[in-house]
Amino acid sequence: MIEQPTALELVDAVIGFIETRAAPQLKDRDVFLARVAVNALLTLRREIEHGAAAEASATARLQDLMGEEGDFASLNTALCQAIREGTIDITAPALLAHMRASIIDQVQIDQPNYSGLKAALAGG
Repeated sequence: MIEQPTALELVDAVIGFIETRAAPQLKDRDVFLARVAVNALLTLRREIEHGAAAEASATARLQDLMGEEGDFASLNTALCQAIREGTIDITAPALLAHMRASIIDQVQIDQPNYSGLKAALAGG
């Protein structure tokens, strides 16, 4: 397995290239598209950094909520099925807490500057 450069180092190198070398040479719509590419790479960077921890937390919450062991995908599928069948109360505090935490984790990866994130983190 190759240890250097790491995935994060590669992402940072591409971001740096776009921002310092490529974007200043671009015109019109291509400047916007370069910014979109940088934003996509920044999202990828956050996913690499935080995605596994967010999934592990969600899996632990799902195991508690569903009362069974399993991986994220199977537990999430079981939760969706239970909601559809009405076997889990959609107003249950544990379900709402799981959904809130999952949404916050995802927004921190996808849109960390989202204006509502700070309020959500503060409990609002």
